Amino acid sequence: MRRITWIAAIIVSFSVFLAGCGTKDAGSVVKDLDKVVNSLESYQGSGTMTLHTGQEPLTYQVDVSYQKPKYYRIALTNPEKDITQIVLRNDDGVFVLTPHLNKSFRFQSDWPDNQGQVYLYQTLVQSIIVDNSRQFVAEEDNYVFDVGANYQNGSLARQKIWLSKDGYKPQQVQVSDANNTVMVEVKFNSFEFDKKFDSDAFDMKKNMGPGATEQKPTEAEPSHDGSEHTPDKLTVEEPGGDSGNAAGEDAKNGENANSSENGAETEGNGNAKEDQETDATSGAAAAQTFVPMEASYMPDGVALLDMRDIKVGGNQGIMMRFTGSYDYTLIQALQKDRAVALVPGDNIDLGHTIGLLTGDEPRTLTWTYDGMEYRLSSANLPESEMIKISQSVLAMTK
Repeated sequence: MRRITWIAAIIVSFSVFLAGCGTKDAGSVVKDLDKVVNSLESYQGSGTMTLHTGQEPLTYQVDVSYQKPKYYRIALTNPEKDITQIVLRNDDGVFVLTPHLNKSFRFQSDWPDNQGQVYLYQTLVQSIIVDNSRQFVAEEDNYVFDVGANYQNGSLARQKIWLSKDGYKPQQVQVSDANNTVMVEVKFNSFEFDKKFDSDAFDMKKNMGPGATEQKPTEAEPSHDGSEHTPDKLTVEEPGGDSGNAAGEDAKNGENANSSENGAETEGNGNAKEDQETDATSGAAAAQTFVPMEASYMPDGVALLDMRDIKVGGNQGIMMRFTGSYDYTLIQALQKDRAVALVPGDNIDLGHTIGLLTGDEPRTLTWTYDGMEYRLSSANLPESEMIKISQSVLAMTK
């Protein structure tokens, strides 16, 4: 009898030992994650991202590629419209590409080093490491962390991150607001560390596809004093030549405006320095059909003041002015190809693309999507509201 008791005790002890070997505490996992991210050479992941920030959920296919030290490629595809937009970082800078229209927007930036991205592995791991009040649960196949969300969108408060026990690969991310409502959700269906990429995987021409123009975006030309200089004005013209009224009323909303021969020239992007539109771009823009979109979201206490047709850089566009608790202007027009060499602003994650926030008072959020360029300008609109408005404009394109 005593022998049986000892055998049972040994079996129980051995079972407990094996169970302990298969489970780690939060501190052990965090130490492992620190080692993983510091030795990271490359990875590729794909899945879906759903935004719950508008009236209807918006779902995108996401493909993320990274190669040390600073090469990124994020492809965001709207499956309903079959539109893919690519955010690309390489030695030449950061690009937002719309391959099916052969459109590109370029700016100098240290993105994403200066901000988090919910679909980037480094961002997720860093948020776990720095949060000393992290919550931790070990599930059957995954480790789950509940940590603070450190994103530019101030309405995002916390996030839950699922990492596989086998290799710490990301499985799922849920980012919630202060009311614990999930606003952004990413589900990975594949993720591979140490991915081997082709030598041109992060090349702009390669990512623009076979129809891409061989000519690279024009660099800013140095002025006589050695500083870079390119035209930094957004030309806004009223149809019929009545451009002065558009400029005057934009200025009323806080936008800087100066009269010119061809109409009002509005500082739509602060001190951003843009290259001039090329003849090839003008022809491509003329071939496109301008379809104005409407923002489905407006902050409380805001109403549409007026809406008018305009010309933006010679292209057809529309300007909407809103007033109330906040005053702001939304301009949308056919997109121009341009290379930006100096942009004193911040890159904003809009979910479906990357936007550029420039200026002080007013501030202007600029983004492109499917051959359209959008500019949201205001002297008093919070950044979180700007993001909601921009995402609601996209929702109307479905």
